[in-house]
Order: sequence, then structure tokens, then C-alpha cells
Amino acid sequence: MVNGIYTLANDVVYDQLVALLNSIEVNAGREIPVYVIPYDDNIEKVKVEIDTRNNVNLFDDAASIARWEEFGSRVCKSHKRSQELMRKRGLPNNFRTQRYRKLCCLDGPFDKFIFFDGDTLLMKSLDEFYQKLDEYDWVTNDFQHKSDLNYIFNWTEEKITEVFQREKIINDVFCSGWFASKKCVFDDTMLANLLDKLESGEADVLHWIASDQTLLNYLVLRSGISSYNYACHDDATGSHWSSKFDVVDNILYDQGKPITYLHYMSISASSFTKLCAGEDVDIAYRDVFLHYRYLKSPEQRPQSFKRPSSLSQLQQATTGFVGQKIKNLKLKYRNLKDRIKQ
Repeated sequence: MVNGIYTLANDVVYDQLVALLNSIEVNAGREIPVYVIPYDDNIEKVKVEIDTRNNVNLFDDAASIARWEEFGSRVCKSHKRSQELMRKRGLPNNFRTQRYRKLCCLDGPFDKFIFFDGDTLLMKSLDEFYQKLDEYDWVTNDFQHKSDLNYIFNWTEEKITEVFQREKIINDVFCSGWFASKKCVFDDTMLANLLDKLESGEADVLHWIASDQTLLNYLVLRSGISSYNYACHDDATGSHWSSKFDVVDNILYDQGKPITYLHYMSISASSFTKLCAGEDVDIAYRDVFLHYRYLKSPEQRPQSFKRPSSLSQLQQATTGFVGQKIKNLKLKYRNLKDRIKQ
């Protein structure tokens, strides 16, 4: 039986990927094979980095990639509210379908696997999570259940109860930035059945802009496979960058216990790019990130950081303002055309 790790990346998140791979190498406690699923074809730097590592490979199963992009696209097309909102916002029908490539881990080469978003850092051994998969089909370790359910499912309470046939599901939802499972946990028959349900109307329960997170939550909860969330039990540690952790030798601790991983969720990739270029960007646990990013190339680590000039800040603000105005005008134009057609 082969256990491994998957992540999803391209050159846009190159700095985060290097930091993640280094954190896995030094904190996993043993060598664990890693597959990097390409987010798109922009992976020249990623491929060069992979070639320097013995235990890291590029996931190049084109059939699997096409399969999950098609699966996700069909779900999106069946979500009428999502399609309408994307049209109004000027987004294409296939908006960011690359996100569904994350689901390639479900039929990849590892018997048991753990998926890491590219903007995460591993802080401790993963052995207990692989062992937990002997008891459960799906394992998570986050506090999504303490957030608003609308981040996962966005429909009426009656509809949600009807689809999942239970009164409350808030304790079962999870962030798709980190999870553990098994190869083919959803067999072809199960997936075909779930897709049929989605295309027959159940897609309405998904968050308006059907992402990998809402889809994965649907697949796990609707299929009824067994799941376990460490964060729903005593002595669980946090993982979000906004939490207050203690730092000891570049390991983060939550009330004396090492956390499993740090997730830089919602922080833009450009912030990390600017930081690594020597710009003074305020990122939580910045020194920890830089430690792992330049673990193998300390001579390349920025020694000082410069604040962007007033002109640069003004240009960025102006570009954002003008861009938003253009989007607003395009939206008004499309709405006007729709009214004329009616």
C-alpha cells in the first residue's frame, strides 16, 4: 500500500509550493511521495523545481485531468443560479474549471492520500492521519463548522434538509484546503449516481459559484461515506493564519501542541510573490514562511524589505479603480441588452 500527498499548483503559486514542499520534507518525519497536480499549463518553474526532488512528481494523467474538469463543468452548467450570476458578472461558463483538477487525487496512484492546498505549510508528522483512514473514508482537521454554512451550501434550510435527509449538517462540513482519503473512495457507479442527482436539480444546494469546496462537501455528505473531523473533538489545534500561535524553531504551537498545518487561505499569491521579491508585505508568520521558502537556498532570501513607493501604490489603486469601473459598465451594457431582448 502506497501513501502519499497531493497538491495543486502552477507558476503563479511557485513560492508557496517551494515552501510547502520544504515543510513536508523536514516536518513529515519520513520521506513521503508527493504528486503536484498542474492547475494549468503555466508550470515551467514548477517542473524545474520538481526535477530537483527525488520524492516529488508531476501528475500527468491527462485522462484524469480531463475527466474531473468535465465533471465539474457539468455540475456548474446544471446550477442555474450560478450560471445566471456568473453571466451577470461577466464570467464565462467554464470559469476556473481548473479548480476541479484537485479531484484527480480521488483516482491517482496513492492508496491513501492527504491533499494540501499550495498555500499551506506542514508542521508535524502525518502518520496518525493515514492510520485514521483505517477507520474512516474521509478525514479533515479544520473549523469550517464554526463558520456560516452559506460558505459551503447556499439554499434554503428546507432544500438542504431535503437533499441530505438530516436536520443539521454544519458539524460535517469542511474546508477543501486540506483533507485525507483513499483512492476510488467514490466508485464509478456512485459518481454517476451523484452526478445524475446534481443535474436533476440538487446542484441548487451548492454555493452559488460552484467550486471544488462545495462540490467535495456534497460528494462526501450525499454519498454517506464515513468521515471524521479532528477539529470537532477535544484538544484540536487550529490551522488558519489569523489564529494566535507560538513559534518555536519555525514550528507553530497551539496551547503547547504543534499544529498540523498552517493555511494561508484567502491571502493572494501576489502577496507572496512581492514578499519574495523584497517588498515589505505584511503576512502572518512571515519569517516562518520565508524560512521554509528559502530552506534550501538561504542565500536567495531577501535580507531587507522595501515599502512600495507612493507612485506605485497610487498606480495599483488607480488600476483597480479603473478596472472595476470597466466591469461595471460592461455589466450595465449586458443588462441593457437583456432588457431590449425582452
